[in-house]
Amino acid sequence: MTQYFLTVPHDSAEEPTMASMQDIDPADLAAVLAAVDEFNTALKDSGAFVFAGGLYPPSSAKTVDPSSGEPRVLDEPFVEASQYVGGFWIIEAADESAAVEWATRAALALQGRIEVRAFQEPPAA
Repeated sequence: MTQYFLTVPHDSAEEPTMASMQDIDPADLAAVLAAVDEFNTALKDSGAFVFAGGLYPPSSAKTVDPSSGEPRVLDEPFVEASQYVGGFWIIEAADESAAVEWATRAALALQGRIEVRAFQEPPAA
């Protein structure tokens, strides 16, 4: 089975966090959280679930840059972008079609876009 990376993109201008979700209408937030919980349960029950997580926004990022010869720690993301990955699932699926089916279910649960990418296969020994 191939592993796929399902990513949840966010607009960096908003930088949503668990705290900022308190500004969302409570009924809307409850509906989304219930839909995501249902999705996660289905993913786990199917055996496709590997790992998932939410990320803090880019403003919290540190980048280690060794390009000057000595590694420097920078208080910034490695690239400036108008969008960023806010969360993800790593799943196992038989093929890309199956991964896209899971991504479709995730997109409906979150009411937002989901990107699907396969992990590269390890080099042959």
